[in-house]
Amino acid sequence: MSKPKRLLIKLIPYWPRVLGAAVSTLAVMGLALIIPQLFRLTIDQAIQGSQAFYLPWIALSLLIFTVIKGVFSFTQRYWMEHVAQKLIYTLRNELFEHLQQLSFSFYDHTQTGQLMSRVTADVEMLKRFFGFGLLHLFQAAITFAGVLTVILVMNWRLSLVTILTLPAVILAIWRFGAKVSPAYQAVQEELAEMTSALQQNLAGIRTVKAFSQEAAETSKFNRHSVRLLGRNLAAVRIWSYYFPLIAFLTGLSSAVILWYGGREVIGGRMMLGELVAFNSYLLMLIMPMRMLGWVVNLSQRAMASAGRVFELLDTRPEVRDLPAAGPLPANVSGRITFVDVSFSYRPGVESLRNISFSASPGQKIAIVGATGSGKTTLVNLIPRHYEPAGGKILLDGEDIRNFTLRSLRSQIGVVSQEIFLFSATIAENIGYGNPAAGRQETEAAAQAAQIHDFILSLPQGYETMVGERGVNLSGGQKQRLAIARALLKDPKILILDDYTSSVDTNTEFLLRRALETLVRGRTCFIIAHRLSSVMEADLILVLKNGAIVASGKHKQLLAESPLYAEIYRLQPIADKPACREGSEL
Repeated sequence: MSKPKRLLIKLIPYWPRVLGAAVSTLAVMGLALIIPQLFRLTIDQAIQGSQAFYLPWIALSLLIFTVIKGVFSFTQRYWMEHVAQKLIYTLRNELFEHLQQLSFSFYDHTQTGQLMSRVTADVEMLKRFFGFGLLHLFQAAITFAGVLTVILVMNWRLSLVTILTLPAVILAIWRFGAKVSPAYQAVQEELAEMTSALQQNLAGIRTVKAFSQEAAETSKFNRHSVRLLGRNLAAVRIWSYYFPLIAFLTGLSSAVILWYGGREVIGGRMMLGELVAFNSYLLMLIMPMRMLGWVVNLSQRAMASAGRVFELLDTRPEVRDLPAAGPLPANVSGRITFVDVSFSYRPGVESLRNISFSASPGQKIAIVGATGSGKTTLVNLIPRHYEPAGGKILLDGEDIRNFTLRSLRSQIGVVSQEIFLFSATIAENIGYGNPAAGRQETEAAAQAAQIHDFILSLPQGYETMVGERGVNLSGGQKQRLAIARALLKDPKILILDDYTSSVDTNTEFLLRRALETLVRGRTCFIIAHRLSSVMEADLILVLKNGAIVASGKHKQLLAESPLYAEIYRLQPIADKPACREGSEL
């Protein structure tokens, strides 16, 4: 379906107001067509015919028509702007909701700044099109048709002279639209690139300052600005060339009318008032044609924005509910089974291959291996952030694809490597996965995550605002808040992706001791680079190049798996149990 058609279809829910705006526009045009006739009557009858009694009635009629025209002008503009605001409100929310449904794979290769540009700048351009451009496009079309009809009835010879200049004007407008469309498409794309660069810089401003790269970042942003300037100037050159050309061609029509019409008046074949009225109609005809160039420009920019918005809306989530998917049963236990599971981020390159194992409620399953071995990828398949390329994952013996995403993920708590905290209070961040939880439950989760005492030491306690992305907290504090957030959700399945990476050894030991109680009845997956946090696991999976090369308990793997033994040998001495014997921890 074409972009213009898709845009017009979006007006259907608002058809009463659109119809009201269209009727108002017709009324405005009708009244505008009457007013030149009043001037004609004034000149030909009241002034040249010396019939002064016409004057007060003509003046009163002009006043009444002007007031009525003003009322309809208000309604046409207000109703279309109201429609535009409502439509864009709906579209913006639709875009945001759609972004929430897209899979991890989409965000793996899409820049955040590009998405921000589409939801803000492109949607704003569509608002201008619906609220102003579309109305003036319709107004120009009916004005053109109405004026052409009236002048043909008034004086067909003079009308033909006028019409002779129209093909040149129409050709100029058409060529303008053909050239300005790709120019503004390039402007929108470059604007999105610059927005992306700005977003990345602001998100990583501390890294920029830490490495003293302010000048380099400024230079990078300036390059985007220069390219955007160039794209805009290219569009402006097109605008600057064609608009004077269109103005000249329409002005030429006025010159021809004055020359030919003046001769007709002098020859007695035309009344002076008729020429004045005809010239007024010509101005009414010229203004829409001049405005048409501006509307074409706005429309082309809107079409470029519409293409980017519809491209986003047309992107389908790779992971979505199957038609027959249902909710998880209330008595789900959390038993997870991988059956010959394979996965690829890119065709031909397997990130996981032939993964098979089983995890029962109450068990701690540890996953270890070198960086890039597929540890995080494996656990990301459990909540269906990605879809396996082969094999299947079972939850309590049933394929997880048979459950809705919402119900499946409601029973999975995740603490990821990269902790994200919202700019909100500590209590709100902990309660994010369970907004209905009370303060007592929130504090219990914080105590279990070994962060409660720290929170109470803050001036505002649990009501302390967390800076953007948790900037005013240490890595360990953010990690423990994330653990509390996952625990408050009270899930059947708990995924801890390198959860001890940002805590000291004392806190790590306390967290492991707390987890002994917390994992009871839960299936717990632990990814760790510190083997000290997984040595007591019920099952340790050793991954290499996306495959399980060994599995078992700590002592068994030390004896039987050279890779595991090597990983253990490379651990810092302080992380090995022998170094902590006799410790009060």
